[in-house]
Amino acid sequence: MKTCLVVDDSKVIRKVARHILETLDFQVTEACDGREAMDACLVSAPDVILLDWNMPVMSGMDFLRALRESDVPTRPKVVFCTTENGMAYIRAAIEAGADEYVMKPFDRDTLESKLQIVGMA
Repeated sequence: MKTCLVVDDSKVIRKVARHILETLDFQVTEACDGREAMDACLVSAPDVILLDWNMPVMSGMDFLRALRESDVPTRPKVVFCTTENGMAYIRAAIEAGADEYVMKPFDRDTLESKLQIVGMA
């Protein structure tokens, strides 16, 4: 079973994402900020990470940079999930190492298509 780490400071977003991902046959874990996500990845890297941009403690961008510099043995696919929709944000996310980008709010079809693009659905 494929694994996904949902990283978002919103409990509601984590719950919605978990529900969608579980219907797509993912085993889901959650983190409420980038620091918690980094700790989880160092223990056991997921196949894919659904990553929020704006979070306390460690932002999505800071997490991406830390992940890239870490000793995680297999690099997870990263799908940025955010309300930031400017091209500059999207470009910055991709340059920092994100594989794809999805806008909030998202639905099952949108998320599934993004996962297909990164080879995870």
